[in-house]
Amino acid sequence: MSFEYIDKNAELILARVRAAEAASKYGQSTSVVAAVKYCDIAELKYLTEKVGIRDIGENRVQQLLEHYEHIDKEKTNIHFIGSLQTNKVKYIIDKVCMIHSLDSLKLAAEIDKQAKKHGIVMDVLVEINCGREENKGGIMPEDVEEFCEQIMNFSSLNLRGCMTMAPKCEEKCDYLKFFEETYKLFLDIWRKIVHNNIEPVFSMGMSESFEEAIACGSTIVRIGRSFFQK
Repeated sequence: MSFEYIDKNAELILARVRAAEAASKYGQSTSVVAAVKYCDIAELKYLTEKVGIRDIGENRVQQLLEHYEHIDKEKTNIHFIGSLQTNKVKYIIDKVCMIHSLDSLKLAAEIDKQAKKHGIVMDVLVEINCGREENKGGIMPEDVEEFCEQIMNFSSLNLRGCMTMAPKCEEKCDYLKFFEETYKLFLDIWRKIVHNNIEPVFSMGMSESFEEAIACGSTIVRIGRSFFQK
C-alpha cells in the first residue's frame, strides 16, 4: 500500500508551519501534534515511523487504547486533546504526556488523584471556550484566572498553558480575533499567577486555522485530516 499522499501532505503542512512561524511577530517555536482521530493504524504507524512525526493527539480514550499497542512509545509523545470524562482518566494517565482539555475542577481532582497513584505529575492545559459556544467544553474567558489559581493547588498537576478551539469561521482571517484574544488573556494570567520563567504553552489552531493561530503566538497546532486526505 502506498502512503505517498501522507508524505506529500506532511511536507506541505510542515513547510506552511515553518513559514508561519518565521512570519510570527512573537518569534515562538511551534510544534505539530498530529490528531489521529481519522486515520487507521497503518497510516498512524507510517506517520510516526516513516515521516517522523513525534507528537500525536488522541480525541477518544477507546481509540487511544486501541492505538497504544501499535505505537513506538520510545519515539512518540501522546497528547490527549479531546473531551475527557472523569471515569476514563485512569485508563490514560500513564500513557499520555499532556492533557489539553482540562475544563473542570472535578476533572482536575481526578487527574490529580490518578497521577498520585502512578507517582507522576501530569502536564495540563486549561481549555478556554474562546467563542463562548454552548456546545463546546472549556472555561469561559472571564473565569479562567480563578480556575487557574485553583488548579495551582493540585500537587500532581503541572499547569503548562492553555488550549482553545475557535468557532468555525467563514473567512480565515476571522480566526485571528479568537486566537489573539486568547493569547493576550492567558499570557496576562500566566504572568500574574505563575512564578517561574517557563513560557506558557498555547495549543491553538487546527487544519483550517493553524497559520492564523501561529500568527497569534500558538506554540502547538493540532492538525488532523490534512495529513491523511488523499
